[in-house]
Amino acid sequence: MTDAASSRSRKPATGKNRPRKLRPAPDRRREAITAAEELYEQRPDWVVFFREIFGVGGVVPRLFPPGRQRDAFEKSAEYGQIQEMLAELRRIGPLQIEVEDREPMRMITVRLPRSMHEALRSEAAAYRTSMNKLCIAKLVRALDELQGAEEELIDEIDVEE
Repeated sequence: MTDAASSRSRKPATGKNRPRKLRPAPDRRREAITAAEELYEQRPDWVVFFREIFGVGGVVPRLFPPGRQRDAFEKSAEYGQIQEMLAELRRIGPLQIEVEDREPMRMITVRLPRSMHEALRSEAAAYRTSMNKLCIAKLVRALDELQGAEEELIDEIDVEE
């Protein structure tokens, strides 16, 4: 290999090929909880809070890329505090927010047996809420549980390696 070729191969990576350097995890956890607390103090609608903190391009995805770093953060006390803030905002319910701040809603259709539909309708009535709110709550809870199971699987895989 010539000296020119050799020096080209030793150049630092740039752009997309450069490994992303992140600040230490405690600093990023502190930044995440600070951002969440500042937003929470403004008492936004829970959808706005979720979008700004957990949504695509939000604080958490920006500070903790998917993978081990995100998994570790999701086990932290700071993550638990942020989840409590989100739960409290969901409990308060939707707020009257400016039309331009309102996030567009999307609809999905889920096909399920009549008996399950009737059970959901009955449960929603017992909680004095809509089926939509009940289903969102169940979906969020299921995703949290799935994430926990996923973390356990990742831990098992790490142990086997």
